[in-house]
Amino acid sequence: MQISAYIHDLAARFEAARLCYGHGTANPFDEAVYLVYSLLEIDFHVACDSLNRKLSETEFDLLEGQARRRISERRPVAYLVNRAWFAGFPFNADERALIPRSPIAELIVKDFAPLLKSPAQNVLDLCCGGGCIGLALALRWPHAQVMLADVSAQSLDLAWENVRLHGLQQRVKLCQADLFAGMDTRFELIVANPPYVPESEYAELAAEFGHEPRLGLISGNSGLDIPLRILRAAADFLTDRGILVMEVGYTAAALSARLPDVPFLWLQFDHGGDGVLALSREQLLRYRDRFN
Repeated sequence: MQISAYIHDLAARFEAARLCYGHGTANPFDEAVYLVYSLLEIDFHVACDSLNRKLSETEFDLLEGQARRRISERRPVAYLVNRAWFAGFPFNADERALIPRSPIAELIVKDFAPLLKSPAQNVLDLCCGGGCIGLALALRWPHAQVMLADVSAQSLDLAWENVRLHGLQQRVKLCQADLFAGMDTRFELIVANPPYVPESEYAELAAEFGHEPRLGLISGNSGLDIPLRILRAAADFLTDRGILVMEVGYTAAALSARLPDVPFLWLQFDHGGDGVLALSREQLLRYRDRFN
């Protein structure tokens, strides 16, 4: 079978299996391309229709083995190929951390304009998981110092592998902490993608999410426990003109309803995604009492 034909056939099988596409792709065809291109090490810029070469028996067996796992185990492709792409950069991915998929990637590609007039020199990636947000910023901003912080030692082990993958050992530090615990640094930019799934809704998520660490998803009964803790404390770790950018996903409505007088700036994205807010240090201080 030709590679292009296999991709189309696999996409049809994925569609029939009613898989969930929430970990880097949005449809069965892109999911099939992700799996095939990654396992065969094909450049993602190569058009699918140009792949007329026939699969070898070894290649076919490799693809079929992982395709069956994608369908039967509902394991996300990023975990099958141990690679995810974020903001245009490759990262190691496995079950130690969530698969990167945040719309914050679009902000990174745009250098956080217009929120920032120039690249931040000191950045904190809070609840960093595998470190993709902070590392993508470090790759785009060659003079930035970046701290990756997470409560999970396993996630930080993966993040350190990604630091080494991109040769950023001199500009990126890791911190194992429960949010800001033990920190004494002020940052121009704090970017946070914390857990925000309500405990009561976790069981309703698609099976694919069950392969990711619970610690990276669940945030109390309302989904707001950790985001509110960040809102209460972030001002103490920002410079005078510093900014907090935080993703709260589909709990954005609940957060807005709980804090109707807080002027959250909800960011808009050209390529999909929502639930990302921005607040200045001044705003965080002004409304701190509301976050209790």
